[in-house]
Amino acid sequence: MTFPLLRPTLLLLLVVWIACLVADDNDTELHGNTHHIGTVGSANCGEYSNQATADGQCHLEATLPQLGEHRCPDMFRCTEEVSYWLHENEERKQQILALKETISELQEELRNHRHRVKVLELQNEEKNGLNSSLEQRFRELERHHAETSTLLHLQASLIYDMQTRIHNLSMLVEKVRKNPGCMINIIRSSPFMSTQEALHPEVQHVRNCPIDCASIYYNGVHRSGIYTVVPSLGAMPVEVYCDMDTENGGWTVIQRRQDGTVNFDRSWREYKDGFGDLHTEFWLGNDNIHELSRQGDYTLRIDLEDWTGKHKHALYESFSIEEEANHYRLHVNGFSGTVEDSFSWYHNKQDFSTSDMGNICAQISHGGWWYNQCFFANLNGVYYKGGRYSPRGQSPLGPDGIVWYTWKDSDYYSLKKVSMMIRPRTYQPRLSP
Repeated sequence: MTFPLLRPTLLLLLVVWIACLVADDNDTELHGNTHHIGTVGSANCGEYSNQATADGQCHLEATLPQLGEHRCPDMFRCTEEVSYWLHENEERKQQILALKETISELQEELRNHRHRVKVLELQNEEKNGLNSSLEQRFRELERHHAETSTLLHLQASLIYDMQTRIHNLSMLVEKVRKNPGCMINIIRSSPFMSTQEALHPEVQHVRNCPIDCASIYYNGVHRSGIYTVVPSLGAMPVEVYCDMDTENGGWTVIQRRQDGTVNFDRSWREYKDGFGDLHTEFWLGNDNIHELSRQGDYTLRIDLEDWTGKHKHALYESFSIEEEANHYRLHVNGFSGTVEDSFSWYHNKQDFSTSDMGNICAQISHGGWWYNQCFFANLNGVYYKGGRYSPRGQSPLGPDGIVWYTWKDSDYYSLKKVSMMIRPRTYQPRLSP
């Protein structure tokens, strides 16, 4: 083939190539079409033929003779097929451009969405951090609240204790007013005083205060009644009932039952501090009994009376109880008297017990006492009027009355009146000066 280097020829080849492209691809046989290229005057400007091969390629043959002085046209009209596909191709291009613009817009919107999602994630992280901080702060506040509540409880306890001390101090001041010669020095004394301070004349004068009813008797007071004693140096004053009539007087009464007006089924703390009315029925308090009995050698006297008016007594040469740390353990011996012993031989060296301390005997007997599986004497039991009582109606577990077993050789006889009182073993009554 010969291809002159002419621009019209190139345009012709382009047109023919497009025509080949639009040939029917489904036709596997060779088709050939011959077309004449325009004329100038009577001269033919040439011709071309196009064929579609089996593999879809376009086979073009063109004859373009040199016409010398004649000039062939620069452009040729496209065939209708070529025009149609060129038009379709232009629409596709426009559609592609529109799609590209749409894709660009969607991509931009997607970027905006990603940005918003990122912002929301950051905000969520900030909120989570804030929630975590608030939760931690809330826990701290809860802890501070618990600590504050504990402190308030402690302060309330301290305030209550201070109020109790102020009340006791007020009572002490009143007693000072009534008996200034002794009690003023009691206020000034202290268990933490040094040896030199304790030798001060004012402190030494404290020893002139009555330490029990025997010392009151020695000071010339021989009438039974309620008096104030100071069991030990620096201790708080204690009001006691002094029996100045029984066997030469000088007795400090530590327990009395006579009419059942006071309930003796009490707690450990109540038996420790004391309860009741010194004029009628009472328990002086284990702390006070301990302070009194540890001042020296004391004798114990127990007076008993039944519902027929019969009186008997038991006397013990030695009596004392230990401090609370040792559960007020009892030490009593040296029996004598007008009744058989139901106390020392069975209850000596026993710990004091109350129902709230889990002692089964105290729970059965409804009182506080030096129990020993459980008792032969139970002077703090239930007050039963008439003497004999039955466990069926009141205490199905066992006897719980005011019992002195050898009185009737029975656990089911409750006495009418009992009292316990102590005085120094070396007590010798003498006339007041």
